[in-house]
Amino acid sequence: MRMRHQLATAVAVLAVSGAAISPALATSPRTSSADDTFLRTAHRNNLAEIATAKDAGKNATTSCVKRVAKVLVRDHMKMDDEVKKLADKLRAALPGSPTDEQKKQLAALRAKAHTKAYDAAWLKAQAAGHEKTLDLIDHELKYGHDEKVRHLAKKLRPTVVMHLGLVHGGTCHDSHNDHKAAAGNGS
Repeated sequence: MRMRHQLATAVAVLAVSGAAISPALATSPRTSSADDTFLRTAHRNNLAEIATAKDAGKNATTSCVKRVAKVLVRDHMKMDDEVKKLADKLRAALPGSPTDEQKKQLAALRAKAHTKAYDAAWLKAQAAGHEKTLDLIDHELKYGHDEKVRHLAKKLRPTVVMHLGLVHGGTCHDSHNDHKAAAGNGS
């Protein structure tokens, strides 16, 4: 009889603790595949943009490219901080580095350092990269499930559009402005 009472007590304790745990698990942050892909890809793109922009700051030949690179470093660092904060909050794992393809592109770019060909290749790569990032953001806005991730994508979009304007068509479009449309301010 005593054993039966202990067993019943143990089952009751498990049921109560299970009930207490279940809602916590049900509400723990999780991202959908689309949201997870957005966070991972945005992070990798930011890492690649920061690396290539820092490289342009050292290896570009024109002051326009160097100014645009400085804007990109500043903004992508801010954007990546926001991506990392949200990923941490949602417990989404982020990669530690750019993709192998992004690393190869940087290596190919470095081979042209201190030449006009470097500037042209850098601008062309930036235009293509920002177009892809804009597509990534638009995909998240259309197909993402997590409202916080979608909000972040919407918040980052104006900065990516501004960056694309700076390098559109593989041409430097800076006009000595200290571009104030830093990550997330919506300008």
